[in-house]
Amino acid sequence: MTSNTRPAAVGSANATDDAPPFRYTAQLAEKIETSWQERWERDGTFDTPNPTGPLSAGFETVADRPRAYVMDMFPYPSGAGLHVGHPLGYIGTDAYTRYLRMSGTNVLHPMGFDAFGLPAEQYAVQTGQHPRITTDANIAEYRRQLRRLGLGFDSRRTFATTDPEYYRWTQWIFLQIFDSWYDVEADKARPVAELIAELDAGTRLPGPGTNPFGKRWAELDAVQRRQVIDNHRLVYRSRSVVNWCPGLGTVLADEEVTADGRSERGNFPVFRKPLLQWMMRITAYADRLARDLDLIDWPENVRTMQRNWIGKSTGAHIGFASAAGDIEVFTTRPDTMFGATYMVLAPEHPLVDALSADSWPDTAKPAWTGGHDTPRDAVAAYRASIAGRSDLERQAGAAKEKTGVFTGSFATNPANGAELPIFIADYVLMGYGTGAIMAVPGQDERDWEFAEIFDLPIIRTVQPPEDFDGKAYGGEGPAINSSFLDGKGVAAAKAAIVAWLEEYGHGRGAVTYRVRDWLFSRQRYWGEPFPIVYDDTGLPVALPDSMLPLELPDTNDFSPKSFAPDDAGSEPEPPLGRLTDWVNVTLDLGDGPKRYRRETNTMPNWAGSCWYELRYLDPTNTEQVVDPEVERYWMGPTADRPAGGVGLYVGGVEHAVLHLLYARFWHKVLFDLGYLSSSEPFHRLINQGYLQLPAYTNANGFYVEAAEVEERDGEFYYRGERVNQEFGKIGKSLKNVITPDQFIADYSTDTFRLFEMFGGPLVQSRPWDAKAIVGPYRLLQRVWRAVIDEESGVPHISDEPVPDELNRLLHKTIHAVRDGYETLRFNTSIARITELNNAIVQAYPAGGAPRALAEPMVLMLAPLAPHIAEELWSRLGHAESLAWQAFPAADPVLLVDETVDVPVQVNGKVRSVVSVPADADAATMQAAARADAKIVAALDGREVKRVITVPGRLVNFVV
Repeated sequence: MTSNTRPAAVGSANATDDAPPFRYTAQLAEKIETSWQERWERDGTFDTPNPTGPLSAGFETVADRPRAYVMDMFPYPSGAGLHVGHPLGYIGTDAYTRYLRMSGTNVLHPMGFDAFGLPAEQYAVQTGQHPRITTDANIAEYRRQLRRLGLGFDSRRTFATTDPEYYRWTQWIFLQIFDSWYDVEADKARPVAELIAELDAGTRLPGPGTNPFGKRWAELDAVQRRQVIDNHRLVYRSRSVVNWCPGLGTVLADEEVTADGRSERGNFPVFRKPLLQWMMRITAYADRLARDLDLIDWPENVRTMQRNWIGKSTGAHIGFASAAGDIEVFTTRPDTMFGATYMVLAPEHPLVDALSADSWPDTAKPAWTGGHDTPRDAVAAYRASIAGRSDLERQAGAAKEKTGVFTGSFATNPANGAELPIFIADYVLMGYGTGAIMAVPGQDERDWEFAEIFDLPIIRTVQPPEDFDGKAYGGEGPAINSSFLDGKGVAAAKAAIVAWLEEYGHGRGAVTYRVRDWLFSRQRYWGEPFPIVYDDTGLPVALPDSMLPLELPDTNDFSPKSFAPDDAGSEPEPPLGRLTDWVNVTLDLGDGPKRYRRETNTMPNWAGSCWYELRYLDPTNTEQVVDPEVERYWMGPTADRPAGGVGLYVGGVEHAVLHLLYARFWHKVLFDLGYLSSSEPFHRLINQGYLQLPAYTNANGFYVEAAEVEERDGEFYYRGERVNQEFGKIGKSLKNVITPDQFIADYSTDTFRLFEMFGGPLVQSRPWDAKAIVGPYRLLQRVWRAVIDEESGVPHISDEPVPDELNRLLHKTIHAVRDGYETLRFNTSIARITELNNAIVQAYPAGGAPRALAEPMVLMLAPLAPHIAEELWSRLGHAESLAWQAFPAADPVLLVDETVDVPVQVNGKVRSVVSVPADADAATMQAAARADAKIVAALDGREVKRVITVPGRLVNFVV
């Protein structure tokens, strides 16, 4: 069975009284490993030079080498420290970069910490300890564990996103985005200053929907102009429907809300509520974000997830006249509008209040009213009933029975003048499309279901096939019941109705996206402060670069004001808002000292991870976000990387959409503004697999501590209570966290590294079986014994030539090990090294293996087990670290066998095997087969009718 605990006999990994004094044990390994880790740090072994700047020392020695930038998704430093699942990717990238370095590549492999976030803040609320103290202690523990794992990071480039020197540039990038707008014609972001210049010159009009004043730009006053400009910005404030969690006292992003409408952290109810929030206009980049996925080397499933999240749709915007003004809908099937029989708005739609009538019209049916006396009462009650449901829950609930109420108002279908009753229903979302739909039950399953429940008419607009016996039909067919569209196919009907809508001013063809603008505000303390203040107009003003970083002020009152979990009417009160001396300030922003009010929200935890790949390149730069020459060297576009980016990025698939999409957005803005040569942040992406550990639940479904579970006769018990076992990821919530520390203490770091890599290719998930760690430990003991005499501690090797058979095996091993490293299938490299070592031990059981055999084996082992390899290399007489030693190269001649074993068949049954030269022709193979004693006997007295010969494969006598 799979075990999640350490093997019982761990003491076997340490020296015993009768063991030879220089046997490889965990005790000896610890001395070796800590010694080499200190030397690597002292010598700056993994310090990587830049082409220019303060980190350029030594660049002349690597200038002519190929370069590789390899990154791991940096960790959030939790209080539990690293668990055994974290190092899976880190060890994999470390082995890969060590191999690349030995293969002649200038390798950049850094590591930092994504340290802002809710867990540290919640811990601070519980304990009163400032989150910085907790975070710094956690980072120190992570650094200790990462160092103990022997990971070859360039330690000069490390940072935490909570460092003011780091988030000074997070704030600076925010301001670049704030001071930009998207020029649709140029298909890129441009500085707002250029927009203002063009508006002043009269060469450009304000964009659609940005000028609510009904006056020309030249007629607007200064405040109105600022409002128009703010409406263009890539960062803007908007009263948006958000996920308000009273129990946490903060707004949550959609991804932080569970499918049942509760907070992912704390499991509090979440309510949909309109609030004034900062938004980032990621939708402006939707088309480029989708299109440019073709330029990068990512797993197809991740690219598909991003495309689906972006959700490009082609159709038309259509206006339906109502008493409250035109209701705009977006539909991908404008050809079906003659079949619209009612309309549905999201309950949060801004026109709902105006559309809610005082009394029911005579045509209202009982099913439409929800049992209420007036439409206003019905709307209010329905809104209250769905306030606690997230968009995800509402989408999931759409598969169940439809609910809704009639507003008491009607809209006019511009295609045929029909009066359509207007409903609200939770299956229509304000965050998708326009928050309103024209309902065509004949062509849409959800609309059909709603029409049946509410007794609404159904009109087909596409003729189904004769054998169709379903309800709504969404397939191809000629248009029917559609006036001038009748008889046209779907594509032709779409084109015709769009042309008609545009000609008569009822709508326009359009492309829309599922992705919504990024909600960028959090009502928390532990996050980056916004570099924004508000003047006496209430409009936002950017702080100048000279005032960055705007540091997070100290306080002992960390938590946002939380409310009763079900208090949907509560309003956010961020912790920074209580620091009145910090909030209300006098500043001179270029026009004399004035009073301002600071923004009291903080940035979301995603902000710091949107650009950290750039800071690694130039971490000490105080003048610019990154030196252009340095960025171009490490990330610039090449023939095989047309969009540029990090050469290899490794992390979990759970970040497939959000982190990766946000990082791509920020990177593209900086590219558009001319700060970067690369238009994508990460060229190649690999999702490492997961270690799967048992977790245990009690009768109530709650997880219990896995470490305290006992197995008895195939069943599992926790403190005497029978529990259920399940397998899944490692996590604090599952209470199955295991740290690597004790495994390292009992077996060695190198054993642990081999153990993690031997379970399968890096991309493959695998169960954690702690008992199997003994295998890698014994392999390292055998490698040690093959090179070192356990009694004296000195090498027992010779300068004898390598026998031909072993030499061929060596070069085949080199070839296979290289392939394993290059394809991130480290398990195959370990297997081939094991085979080679077994052959060496078998050929030289008392020692004396040729140096030309032992040294290549040590070098091949080095990327995976660097400490023991360094020690063996040193004891073999080499003063320098092997980190930069050339990796063995296979001789192509020795990869081809001189002879091959060929099966010989008689009537298709194997009767013998003969050895022939690898390049033997058919005649030579037949001659060898006829000379074999077993074949002579098998053919004796029988007539050979024909002989089938496949060179190098087989000989078959048909008798």
